[in-house]
Amino acid sequence: MPARSAFYFDLASPLAYLAAEQALAVFANAPEPVEWVPVSAAALPGGETFEAHRCETEQDVFREEVERRARQLGLQPLRWPDPFPFDSAVAMRVATYAKSIGRTVPFAQAAFRQAFAGGRSLADEDSVLIAAAACEMHPAAVQRAASMRGVAEQLEKATEEAVGAGVRDVPAVLAAGRVLHGERALADALAALRAAPRPPAETETLPIHRSP
Repeated sequence: MPARSAFYFDLASPLAYLAAEQALAVFANAPEPVEWVPVSAAALPGGETFEAHRCETEQDVFREEVERRARQLGLQPLRWPDPFPFDSAVAMRVATYAKSIGRTVPFAQAAFRQAFAGGRSLADEDSVLIAAAACEMHPAAVQRAASMRGVAEQLEKATEEAVGAGVRDVPAVLAAGRVLHGERALADALAALRAAPRPPAETETLPIHRSP
């Protein structure tokens, strides 16, 4: 079943990296949990591949804007992986495995930082294994999970459910039935969660004991 509130990401996206560095703090006081959901950006209807820049100047402008935003957020200086863009397929299968064992957030943060603070491509298995080791995921289990068809199918299903919910690209947040896109949308998502009516709390009905 799709999450009621969710933060959708792909480890290949520098914009999702910027959002991920803010998400825990932004949603710390949300009225309900916001689930981190790895999805394949390439399979989203408007997914950015970062390969479509028309010229080198356009690419430079994009990179400068992302670097400026990282400085504004107080992050480490952004280092671009070589190559960029990179193929995140293996890393996203590992993120899906991490979700199944309750380590989505620490793995995603470690992997994003390997890529965009460390400048290491996540197409390199060693970079993925280093990120996994940082959150105590055994390398043999990680390598096995990355090759399993069942894990790939879980990622495909999560992506399909995201599309069904209205996700067009990453980063995106599902909040109060709305999907908000972009790195700067987190505050709006939190406001939507706070403004949404809460379902009534369930109460236990106790049996009535009558005197004979």
